[in-house]
Amino acid sequence: MNCPFCGTSDTRVVNSRPSPAGDFVRRRRECQACSRRFTTAEYVEKVEMMVVKRDGMREPFQLQKVRSGLERACEKRPVSPEQIDRMTREVEREVLTTADREVTTEHVGKIILREIKKVDHVAYVRFASVYKQFHDLQDFNTEIQSLLKE
Repeated sequence: MNCPFCGTSDTRVVNSRPSPAGDFVRRRRECQACSRRFTTAEYVEKVEMMVVKRDGMREPFQLQKVRSGLERACEKRPVSPEQIDRMTREVEREVLTTADREVTTEHVGKIILREIKKVDHVAYVRFASVYKQFHDLQDFNTEIQSLLKE
């Protein structure tokens, strides 16, 4: 790491600590040449993941879309924001670790369904009705019966 004051590359880490959310590490550094201190942040470089939609179109993976879908499904349900955060992080983790550079909306939807099922069955049915494109009450009934069997 080059010193922002004198430009030399001879610096040492004095202190490191993770951010409160744990998504980056803050490092306090000291230049060995000019003895000035500065702060850097280290992030994990994320590969841009593409989502292949049902119609074959591709678009960048947007975690905010996952989160908003979870929030809509869990609206007026006893699901805390922390639970939504956890589910969102788990979906992101699994998408980034199981896929190379592309993932289908079908795969993302299955991960979301699995995570939401652990938290709230009503929210699960809400999300499933959109994801699985329910057309009538029979579709709802079939999904509810499969939940009751488990």
